[in-house]
Amino acid sequence: MDQEKIGNFIKEIRKKNNLTQKDLADKYNVTFQAVSKWENGKNMPDISILKEICKDYNKDINELLNDKKIPKKYKSKIIFMIIALLIIVIISLGVINFIKKDAKDNSDNFQFKTIKTTCDNFELSGSIAYDSSKTSIYISNITYCGKDNGTKYKEIECVFYEVDGLTKRQIDSYKYDDGDITLEEFLKKVKFNVDHYSNSCKMYKENALSLEIKATDKENQTTFYSIPLVLEENCK
Repeated sequence: MDQEKIGNFIKEIRKKNNLTQKDLADKYNVTFQAVSKWENGKNMPDISILKEICKDYNKDINELLNDKKIPKKYKSKIIFMIIALLIIVIISLGVINFIKKDAKDNSDNFQFKTIKTTCDNFELSGSIAYDSSKTSIYISNITYCGKDNGTKYKEIECVFYEVDGLTKRQIDSYKYDDGDITLEEFLKKVKFNVDHYSNSCKMYKENALSLEIKATDKENQTTFYSIPLVLEENCK
């Protein structure tokens, strides 16, 4: 999912419809600061809000998430094919059933699930977008809710895992090793945007995903944090 592209899309529809950032924020029950972050590519709306925006402004969410545009030449071919199908429908009513089935199979391909954490010390925003052939995972806005002791670390790494029994497989990671950074400052930098992930959403089990943080201070003392992740509900 291209965060910058989504931000430009939101800004474009807002201006085309003569809306201020506050107007758009009120429409979707968020703050105007949130809208500003969307448009600047600093954050992304929740999948449910993005889906609603696409529906309200007649945008194909599959095209938006796939980062592809349908060429005009291809659109012309689609129009021609539709006309041809309509003629065939007139000749044979049996084709109607085929068209309805085909439309149902190919509409609204993407399904969405929200990712949350059961850890009391952390909060985050996350989602999984998936269809029969592709799974995309997005995690951002990770914040630490525990007691802040102001510790400066020389190196911190956050690893995104998939866990299956005793097997732990790394999906992605983010590492900072320039020194003098607090946990809170580090978390502001962490975002995971995993597109075309090899696993299928249907294969994820409860508590199968997790984040693990390893923070090393100047005295070479290491602190570990584990952030279990859960889906809003299992994929179907």
